[in-house]
Amino acid sequence: MGRLTTHVLDTASGKPGTGITVTVHRLDGGRREVARAVTNHDGRCDQPLLEGAALEAGKYEIVFGAGDYFRAQGLDLPEPPFVDEVALRFGVAEPGQHYHVPLLVSPWSYSTYRGS
Repeated sequence: MGRLTTHVLDTASGKPGTGITVTVHRLDGGRREVARAVTNHDGRCDQPLLEGAALEAGKYEIVFGAGDYFRAQGLDLPEPPFVDEVALRFGVAEPGQHYHVPLLVSPWSYSTYRGS
């Protein structure tokens, strides 16, 4: 059974990104929210964002509320912040597989990869 998961690492502090809002959108001729979660103490979501029949082949976007997270950490950010909402677009070609989409983020940069 396929599933979509994520985790967030705050690379500036070297700690998990705790309490970050994560939304998943399906991009199928429009932009439709299909899942929403908040990262736990380990920077992960307690359940897969999508799994089974809910994970279909197609294009998706995950949006991470990084700016809100950094503000909550008490960081002195410029307004608007350099990194605010991080939107990652990716494709699911084989919905029976595990798609793990992590975010490595700081107030000044971010990166991602397809994890396992």
